[in-house]
Amino acid sequence: MKIKETPLKDCYIIEPTIFEDDRGYFYEKFNEQKFEELTGMNGHFVQDNISKSSYGVLRGLHLQKGDKAQAKLVSCLDGKVLDVVVDLREDSPTFGQWFSLELTDENKLQLYVPRGFGHGFSVLSETAVFSYKCDNFYDKASEGGVLWNDTDLNIDWQLPQDDIILSDKDKILPSFSLKNF
Repeated sequence: MKIKETPLKDCYIIEPTIFEDDRGYFYEKFNEQKFEELTGMNGHFVQDNISKSSYGVLRGLHLQKGDKAQAKLVSCLDGKVLDVVVDLREDSPTFGQWFSLELTDENKLQLYVPRGFGHGFSVLSETAVFSYKCDNFYDKASEGGVLWNDTDLNIDWQLPQDDIILSDKDKILPSFSLKNF
């Protein structure tokens, strides 16, 4: 696998080496030892989550706070999403900056999202199956986030406004300027 840096500190794109022939393909989706050697980051994950969403669904921007903060390794197993991360670590040189990347079942890219980042995605295909590997267990009391359409962040989710489908929770997340993630 290849590790590529993003413009955001500690956030990495993981590109697998894919072996294809007339039978199909094979690739190593994740290797903890290689990941730690190449990034210096902890690659130990304890929980896997899968979501399926329809076109126009926008999930985010979410994070877990405090002792229950989570680093995530995310990928799209079927379909196409625009994955978006925001550095919400106030002591980081990239605080308040965001990065986006298309994750698809075809490109098989993964994004490592460090603890302290807001994360979300918008579904650009008819449906998408999305995978999250987390390095800490989910805790409802530790949920946080930032409003998806925050004007300070000005994220382009690559969807027409009328096509966006949000959960009630995501409609009322705080703005970035409040720093109440």
